[in-house]
Amino acid sequence: MISVVVRTKNQAPALLFLLKNLKERYWEDITEVIVLDNASTDETQEICSAYGARLVNIEHFTYGGSANTAAREASQNIVVIFSAHSYPISHDFFKLIKERFEQKPSLAGLRCLHSTNDYRNYINKVTAHQDPNKSGLIFSGSAFNKAVWEKHPFREDVATFEDKEWSKRVVEEGYEIEFVPSIFHYEIKRSKKQELFRFKNDLVGNYQLWGQNVGVKQAFNGFFGSIYRAFLQFLRAIWYGTKRFLYIIKFQFNKPTKF
Repeated sequence: MISVVVRTKNQAPALLFLLKNLKERYWEDITEVIVLDNASTDETQEICSAYGARLVNIEHFTYGGSANTAAREASQNIVVIFSAHSYPISHDFFKLIKERFEQKPSLAGLRCLHSTNDYRNYINKVTAHQDPNKSGLIFSGSAFNKAVWEKHPFREDVATFEDKEWSKRVVEEGYEIEFVPSIFHYEIKRSKKQELFRFKNDLVGNYQLWGQNVGVKQAFNGFFGSIYRAFLQFLRAIWYGTKRFLYIIKFQFNKPTKF
């Protein structure tokens, strides 16, 4: 009943760990694993072959477009979507998802737990109606209903936050999105170039979806604020680096007794 779809680009080590994790711990809970690959030049294809995942290539990547491709390629009605740098942890991760959809077949989606925000909103019962941003889907550890997607596809003209836009839209149509206590881990280290790419998309996406606008004054404050913070971090690094150096010198002349 469950299709797992993984979006990736040149993340072979992370993808290897995710597929190994799925194969060794969850294989009986899922029907298929599909890897959506955005023109990787690493060992992605070989890894997919080794772990029985079906590779689907995406030539022109967009967030909404890749989500639509994920839904189209999935053979099952429950679609669980990950990024290659995320992976399930709890032993009953997929079982809980399946049980919840069986109890409420009309659900649009389920958001799994991976952060303090997720857990707080889950415990405090903050719904996607109240907070579609932080209680709606996140496409690096969420499940959605393909039948609902068929009526309401993901938008491909949003810069990012295709998951949040869809959450907001289907909730307004009367569907439910809930938390499920299936726990996963989100592990990513972005380069400065990747962080800039993400920043640009987030800036546009926040304006498109939530109407958040950054004015010239805020831009100046952010720019000079970042310089000020970087300077303080530099001074702290010098200060504590010096203290560590002096302590090592002191240690050489005052070594404790060995046990």
